[in-house]
Amino acid sequence: MKKESRNIYDVVVIGGGPTGMMAAGRAGELGARVLLLEKNGNLGRKLLICGKGRCNITNYTTDVHEMVVNYGKNGKFLFSSLHKFGVIEIIDFFESRGVKIKIERGNRVFPLSDLSSDILDVMLDYLKQSKVKIRTGIEVKRIIKKGNLIEKIILDNGEEVMSKNFVITTGGKSYPATGSTGIGYGWLKMLGHKIKTPKPALTPMIVKEDFIKNLEGLSLKNVEVSIFKNDKKIESQFGEALFTGNGLSGPVIIDMSKKVGELTPGDIKIKIDFKPALDFKKLDLRILNDFKEMNNKLFKNSLDKLLPQKLIPIIIKLSGIDSEKKVNLVTHQERKKLIHLLKEFTLSFKSLVGFNKAIITTGGVDLSEVDPKTCQSKIIDNLYLAGEILDIDGPTGGYNLQICWSTGFAVGNSIY
Repeated sequence: MKKESRNIYDVVVIGGGPTGMMAAGRAGELGARVLLLEKNGNLGRKLLICGKGRCNITNYTTDVHEMVVNYGKNGKFLFSSLHKFGVIEIIDFFESRGVKIKIERGNRVFPLSDLSSDILDVMLDYLKQSKVKIRTGIEVKRIIKKGNLIEKIILDNGEEVMSKNFVITTGGKSYPATGSTGIGYGWLKMLGHKIKTPKPALTPMIVKEDFIKNLEGLSLKNVEVSIFKNDKKIESQFGEALFTGNGLSGPVIIDMSKKVGELTPGDIKIKIDFKPALDFKKLDLRILNDFKEMNNKLFKNSLDKLLPQKLIPIIIKLSGIDSEKKVNLVTHQERKKLIHLLKEFTLSFKSLVGFNKAIITTGGVDLSEVDPKTCQSKIIDNLYLAGEILDIDGPTGGYNLQICWSTGFAVGNSIY
């Protein structure tokens, strides 16, 4: 029995992540009869793990033009939605509902409690106040199109759901365990939309060197990481990195991963400068002074002030300097090789970790087919698209959740 076929909604939102909740909540707030569908048992599953469970809701960049630059060449798409519901508005949204906010290094904005559940609770309450009907644990199996309109959707239990408008906010393909399987891309292709190939972005990197497993867990602060392709420097960033069992992670690596993904295939090298504050000459003088103070100390015991303990055996082996050699016998050429390792510690890129650990997906619905003011499809008249399913993404630091809030609000604000 097709229970829902007689109930025609004003809006049906498919996907109960931050984008879908914002779109549904805003449309309901304005008086629309809204149905929100989520295939997981609960809403906001991915939101709960955002920012390692702390939920980095946005980045405190109050100038819209400056904010847009951080999204790269597709950033201009966000001008309208950020003007209507940007950084200040989303902070006010949560603070006015009882969540105290704090701003951390890099202008990252978190709930004072460091609990993503506080953000989810506000969204759930917003949906309740907006009288949004929520159905979880239910999947959309088919979308039925008639002309340039969606007529209805078919659920996995055979029910038909009809609506005046439909919103797809199913996200990308990152963290598939949370339900982001990329199913929306298939629907949209069927409906006539172009999809820019989805790729994992903001993800750790895997390198070819076997010795990397001996550095697992080592955190690096105040280092400079540079990416080279065919011996040409492509990008460089200063900050924090982390060695994993098979490669690198941490803020700098995660941010650079999108660029690396764009460079593949090819001969890509990752070079780490452990001492970016010192040029080659100053670092040489520093090491010379250290060696003079140590006098008869063995080389293997001479690097404690320069490097983390875990890194020292690797540097010694790669330097080719006899670990039992006394520091006052280390030659100029040997010292030169040591300095090179400290300033240009080189690793060979193998691959990105992939969607399982990618924070976001790059690629998605071609933005030329979506109205930037309303997020309405230019292909299907009663279809709206928002959030990660669109071909736009930003760096770490709250930028990607801001896309969800702003585009979700744009949909809810204009659809009814």
